Amino acid sequence: MRPEDIARLEKLADVSITQVESPRDLVALKDTARFKTVLVRLPEAAGALSAVLAETNYSSVIVLDENHSLDESLIRPTMSGLMHITGAVDENELAAMIRSAVDRSVRRGSADEPWRNLLIGESLVMRELRALIRLVGPRQATVLVTGETGTGKEMVARAIHMASKRTATKMVAVNCAALPENLIEAELFGHAKGAFTGAIGARVGRFEQAHHGTIFLDEVGEIPMEVQAKLLRVLQQREVQRLGSSETIQVDVRVIAASNADLETEMLQRRFREDLFYRLNVVPVHVPPLRERAGDIPLLAEHFISKICSREGLPEKQLSSDAMDWLCNYRWPGNVRQLEHAIEKAVSLSGEREMLYLGDIQLPSRSAATMAAANTVPIDASSAFSAGDGPMNYEQLIASMEKRLLEDALKRCGGNKAKTAAMLGMKRTTLLYKVKALEECAAS
Repeated sequence: MRPEDIARLEKLADVSITQVESPRDLVALKDTARFKTVLVRLPEAAGALSAVLAETNYSSVIVLDENHSLDESLIRPTMSGLMHITGAVDENELAAMIRSAVDRSVRRGSADEPWRNLLIGESLVMRELRALIRLVGPRQATVLVTGETGTGKEMVARAIHMASKRTATKMVAVNCAALPENLIEAELFGHAKGAFTGAIGARVGRFEQAHHGTIFLDEVGEIPMEVQAKLLRVLQQREVQRLGSSETIQVDVRVIAASNADLETEMLQRRFREDLFYRLNVVPVHVPPLRERAGDIPLLAEHFISKICSREGLPEKQLSSDAMDWLCNYRWPGNVRQLEHAIEKAVSLSGEREMLYLGDIQLPSRSAATMAAANTVPIDASSAFSAGDGPMNYEQLIASMEKRLLEDALKRCGGNKAKTAAMLGMKRTTLLYKVKALEECAAS
């Protein structure tokens, strides 16, 4: 635009406008000033458009597209502040659009977002995650949160709840993996008096407890198939039926589910209902592993240090440069949770000292082979062979080895099936099925 055109727009819209000539100039400007509204004219600035749309710090983007040349594949769902103007537009109309966009940016910047404190980080993936939460939070849509263990899926669920219209009510969190298989139905939907042995009174289920609020179903993939069918009915009909009762109870609940397992794979292997998957996966939200946002580690470390020092009444501490470098270069297989625990250990054991050194923070040095061996149950295949060199039944041999593997793993975990399943890298329901099959085989 000509300087005189920009001057007139500034006067009409009562704003300050800075013009750049290339994507490189735009990036340089972004590092020195905080612009929330960007005006892009096509086709002249087509090269800068992808850079503008990739930047989540801009609250509003106005695209002037007189020749209908916008590549719509560049538009992502989180770009709620995009204004795509086709055809000719006069100065007064453009000034009004700019003024409206700037006002909207100011309102958004001053909006109270207490949930932001739950999601520490300024990496691109975290800014995109927060942008998605701003959009999905106020809606009623069911959300499926995915990500590796320790990435903070429950924090994301709480942020969505706090950004919703239900924030004044509670969020009821349910760890489905921690519930015994024979009690999960009663826990979720409640039970009537006398529904089973020991049911001396009626019990309100978690869905009823979350009425007018949000229920968070963590590790939803661990729910048994027969209970999945009843969960599907709750999602469809918005009503629950307590175990042992024929009465239906209406519930007004926003459902957020989470899983660190690949539910699509579980669905294809018929361990998770296809219809339930699509009911839950209305709005998918993926939480990235810490290794994909290593630039956030200094912010996270400082946050955890401050939180733990405040809780323990200790003086504020800081990390040495060597300690911080080590944190930033470690792979963190346990993600944010592992980082927090490492910081807590360092703060707790450093006493009144204000500096945390590499020796305080470093995790035990263990090679990949050592770590693998620690999580492996050794199997001596030779012990499964019967005496002599005669023909063997291969299937019986494999079954015998699997039986010994499961017995040794259960013994190592003290009989805890959830821990055993985690150590063997399988779902708890798969482990229960295998144990039951072996017991039936032994009985016959």
